[in-house]
Amino acid sequence: MTQRVDLAAVMARLAVDDLVTGYAMAVDDADWGAYRALFVPGGRADYRSSGGIEGPVDEVAHWLAESMRLFPVRQHLILNRRIVLADPAGHPDGAASVRADYLNPMRFASGAEYMSGGRYAFTALRVDENWRLGSVVVEEKWRRV
Repeated sequence: MTQRVDLAAVMARLAVDDLVTGYAMAVDDADWGAYRALFVPGGRADYRSSGGIEGPVDEVAHWLAESMRLFPVRQHLILNRRIVLADPAGHPDGAASVRADYLNPMRFASGAEYMSGGRYAFTALRVDENWRLGSVVVEEKWRRV
């Protein structure tokens, strides 16, 4: 590999990592416009393993906005990120998959605490030099109330 190719891969990884961080911040801050903007047109999200819904990003954003009202305090911690850049032949502009663990402490309005953990599976696509989410799938592994 040339240094130019290596630099492009590093830059792509940083951009995808930033996209995943933006996802966590949008949910935690209840910024549903920013949440929607993270996705490509036709993007989808699947929260069924945590008791939620699966569907197009607009439908899921509406569901999240209603559901997250139960938790005025929330903080997603997304860690152990494994970013795999796809073969450019598979998507001409670029594609990536991300598997990342999460820890999600939240607090109900009553003050009771709720915590869950699991793994995210993200797909990301580069469109017009910007990375956007194609899909998000949540695999909740545990929860504690």
